[in-house]
Amino acid sequence: MRVTIADVAREAGVSKTTVSRVINTKGEVDRSTAARVREVIAQLGYVPSSGAVGLARGSSRTVGMLVPSLTWPWMGELLQGVVDTVEAADYGLLLFTCNRGAESVQRFTSQVSARAFDGLVVVEPENTLGHLTELHRDGLPIVLIDDRGHHPEFPSVVTTNHEGGASAARHLRAAGRSRPLILTGPQHFGCVRDRLDGFRSVLPTELVVEGDFTERGGRLAVEELLARDVAFDSVFVHNDISAAGVLRALRAAGRRVPDDIAVVGFDDIPMAEHTEPPLTTVRQPTRRMGETAARMLLSHLGGTPVPDRPAVLPTELVVRHSAP
Repeated sequence: MRVTIADVAREAGVSKTTVSRVINTKGEVDRSTAARVREVIAQLGYVPSSGAVGLARGSSRTVGMLVPSLTWPWMGELLQGVVDTVEAADYGLLLFTCNRGAESVQRFTSQVSARAFDGLVVVEPENTLGHLTELHRDGLPIVLIDDRGHHPEFPSVVTTNHEGGASAARHLRAAGRSRPLILTGPQHFGCVRDRLDGFRSVLPTELVVEGDFTERGGRLAVEELLARDVAFDSVFVHNDISAAGVLRALRAAGRRVPDDIAVVGFDDIPMAEHTEPPLTTVRQPTRRMGETAARMLLSHLGGTPVPDRPAVLPTELVVRHSAP
């Protein structure tokens, strides 16, 4: 059954007139009330008719954000950066995930059709690039936080994954490590290829294992190599969650970290300070990435042309006890 404006009004506890004003951004509506109405619209998947929307209306003063999931360890910091920036500019935020696959994408698409937001910040979910490209070409302003690949068509915010990998390699080389293992993430991700290439440009190695960014994946990869008596004196892991699994496997096998094997992760999520031993890692400026993407989108909505090149934010090596 089609969701109606009356359904939205009832769920939000307001009148149909108030809902109409929020949709059309006409008339005075309290900010908290407007935010509640937009949230209900998103929850119910309400798609206003052309008459209800008033297609000639102006800005909704709402920004959308599309992400694969909120369970990714660094997603909270990234989201906070976006929220801080859009709220400071007196904009609202509609958040969409792809936890339910095609159903989630359909609900997101309905909100695009309803013009519920003026522009979109994206951490690219799997299998959505074609759809996002079509929306962008149709005029929806999109800024990509580019962690999966290189997409020059979109304005984007990136970090120095290549240099991050190189900094890990320089640190291990300076510590006298010469037989590194690299445990990557899925290699179809652009960030993974860049981190791998950066590391190998400084400290070449053929001992590379493709992982899946999970703690279990990191643990099992190292357990298998140790069972095969593969020799390595250090591990560069492409995220901190997998690095925690590596540390667990080494400890269970009686290998001392860092005396026998040094370990370097990537991301610097809060957990990295609390592993045993605390994890040396490459810090991504995730909150700044969210802030920068949101500022770029808001500037574009304000009439400023988007930059031709990605905004590049630097990584930083954070030295702790796992690789001093």
